[in-house]
Amino acid sequence: MKGSAPPGRSPVRQVFVLLLPVKILPVMVLLFSCATTDYFVSVDQLVSEEQFSQSAQALEKENANLYRDKDRVLYFLDKGMLTHYAENWEESSALLEQGEKAIEANFAVSVSQEIGTLILNDRTREYDGEDYEDIYLNVFNALNYYRRNNMEEALVEIRRLNNKLRNLSVKYGTMITSMQKAALENGTAIPPNPEAATAFNNSALARYLGMLFYRGRGMMDDARIDQQQLRVAMADAPSIYKNPVPSSIKDELVIPAGKARLNVIGFAGRSPVKNEEVIRIFLGNAWIKIALPVMTPRNSQISSIQVTLDSGESFNLELLEDMSAVAAATFAQKKNVIYTKSVIRASVKGIAASAFNIASENSKENSGLFAILGLGSQILAEASEQADLRLGRYFPGRAYVGGINLTPGTYSFTVTYYGADKTALARRRHENIRIMANTLNLTEDVCLK
Repeated sequence: MKGSAPPGRSPVRQVFVLLLPVKILPVMVLLFSCATTDYFVSVDQLVSEEQFSQSAQALEKENANLYRDKDRVLYFLDKGMLTHYAENWEESSALLEQGEKAIEANFAVSVSQEIGTLILNDRTREYDGEDYEDIYLNVFNALNYYRRNNMEEALVEIRRLNNKLRNLSVKYGTMITSMQKAALENGTAIPPNPEAATAFNNSALARYLGMLFYRGRGMMDDARIDQQQLRVAMADAPSIYKNPVPSSIKDELVIPAGKARLNVIGFAGRSPVKNEEVIRIFLGNAWIKIALPVMTPRNSQISSIQVTLDSGESFNLELLEDMSAVAAATFAQKKNVIYTKSVIRASVKGIAASAFNIASENSKENSGLFAILGLGSQILAEASEQADLRLGRYFPGRAYVGGINLTPGTYSFTVTYYGADKTALARRRHENIRIMANTLNLTEDVCLK
């Protein structure tokens, strides 16, 4: 990538400048090896108790301890989700929109970021979000707008999401090409990435919401298109959609005259976490360390969800989208960039260590100094090569949907979450919900267990 170093300054010289004076090496090693206090404990405890308003307040109170300036996207996402669960729709919208703008701005910076400046690890960069975070923030902002009686803006959010998905396959193409070109110019051949990306460019959850929003506005042709696209999305990505199309989908656009339809969407479980995977590859004449983030799903206790109306009717919510699987699939595409960048960065560090070792062998007067610098650069390379494990904490892991046709009126109902042994894990009451004909009656529920 052009412009990665000032004229006349090679990546090796950049590392040399970074390593001086040698006295800072023990401090840097200590810096990279120390664990920070987990200030999220109190927030996570409140989330586990589903005290969402209190958890958002606790997060704000500990804001300075929880998030660095480079982590502002995470603050917007985390608090945006907690305020959504707390039904603070307007505040949630403001936060998620700030998060979306920050993701866009930070990604633009990352594309133009000079490779030569990436000496330590990706945590030194502004966090530009994971693709599934960028996608799903539009889902929850669409729901925010729906609850604020603004169906037009809800549809705008779904259209933005679909545009992001269409661009996802080419999003990182320019960046990878530029990195590979720069690597070749520096004499570094990038080994093939052992993990291939899974294509994902159509979300059944986004299509479901689009179908409902269009139906609610009486735009039935558009609703039918999204209903069909929902089926296409699930058929085109069988590694993500291992579940069948929910049986209620076929009934969503054939509501009998004089009836009203109640739709319920239930979010369950928690989004994935990242763990570090260390691999070593042979490059040039040495083994170099590569630290890669690995998306790891979190198990959920929930296996089924039932909606029971006080009037006696009941129906099940069926799995529509495994959001954790979408997270893994979209991250696989970004991981190609991370892998390429990590190889380049590690090779630069390796070149520096090798240069110092050669200088030590060839210099009589300064052999000791070069030997120390060579050792120091190796230590720094090992200590600083760490995977970026940052991730939003409060997105759900799965989305379930269902619906029932009812006589217009006011209803109360209970949403029950069951474990694998049919034990009720949680119950949610929805009181006095007015169900009207010729409009969208959508209720949202969440259980993060």
